[in-house]
Amino acid sequence: MPNCSDFRRVDPVRPAAAYIGGKKQLAAAIVARIEAAPHRTYAEPFVGMGGVFLRRRFAPPSEVINDLSGDVATFFRILQRHYVAFMDMLKFQLTSRREFDRLVATDPATLTDLERAARFLYLQRTAFGGKVAGRNFGVSPGLPGRFDVTKLAEILTALSERLAGVVIENLAYGEFIDRYDQAGTLFYLDPPYLGTEHFYGAGAFTRADFGRLAKQLEAIAGAFILTVNDLPETRSIFSAFDQEQIGVTYTAAEGDAKRASELIVSRVATRKQATFSFD
Repeated sequence: MPNCSDFRRVDPVRPAAAYIGGKKQLAAAIVARIEAAPHRTYAEPFVGMGGVFLRRRFAPPSEVINDLSGDVATFFRILQRHYVAFMDMLKFQLTSRREFDRLVATDPATLTDLERAARFLYLQRTAFGGKVAGRNFGVSPGLPGRFDVTKLAEILTALSERLAGVVIENLAYGEFIDRYDQAGTLFYLDPPYLGTEHFYGAGAFTRADFGRLAKQLEAIAGAFILTVNDLPETRSIFSAFDQEQIGVTYTAAEGDAKRASELIVSRVATRKQATFSFD
C-alpha cells in the first residue's frame, strides 16, 4: 500500500469493453510499480478504456485521465455524469451485424453526447479485437452475443462509481502533460506501440511522436512509467530512462501461443528522493 494517508483504497473495476493495446496481461505488474511510486496526482495521457487506471487498488488525492479520442472522453464523461440516462438508452440494444454496420457508417459528430457514448460502447463491445479504426464485426461461435445489457449493467455501475471525482480531459498528449506536470505527478503512459500507429486512426499518433514524447519526458518535473513494445528502436528512443523487459504470451486465433516481450520505461523517484511531502 502507498505510504500516504491521503490515498484511499478503491475496488478494481473491469473495463467496459476491449480496446486495442489493452494491458490485461501486464496490468498487475504495472499497477505494482505505480503503487510503489510516490505521487499525489495520477495522470494518464492515453487512457483508452482504462485497462490500467481501473485496475489500480489505491487512488491519490487527484486523478486525471485523458484521451485524444472524443469517443473515449465522451464515454467516460457520460458515465460519470449521466449514468441513468445512458443505461436507459442501452436497454433494448441487441447484438446485430446490421446494427454494427449502421453505427460504423454513422458520423459520431452528428450525434448527441449520449448517442455518441452508446455508439462507441456498442462498437467496442462487438468489434473484433477491440479495434478503433477499420472495425470488423466480431463473431464468437458458441458464445452469447457480445452486447448483453444485463451483463453490462454491473460493470457500468461500478465504472460510474469509480469515476467520481476523476478529471476527464480530451487533449493532445503533449498539451495534457504540460498542463498537469508538477512535482508529485505520476504519469502512466501507454501510447500506440511502434508499428501500430495506424490502428488508432489517421494522425492520432505518428512514428515521429515517439521521439517528441521522449524529449518531453526528459524535461518534466514529475515522474512517469511508460509501456511500449520491446524493439531496438524503442530502446534507442527511450535510452535516457530506466528500462525493464517483461515477457508476455499472446494467443492467436488458431490457438497457438506466441511469446513476446514488452518494455517498461520509467523515471520514478523513491520516497527519499521525492521533492514534495509524501508522508
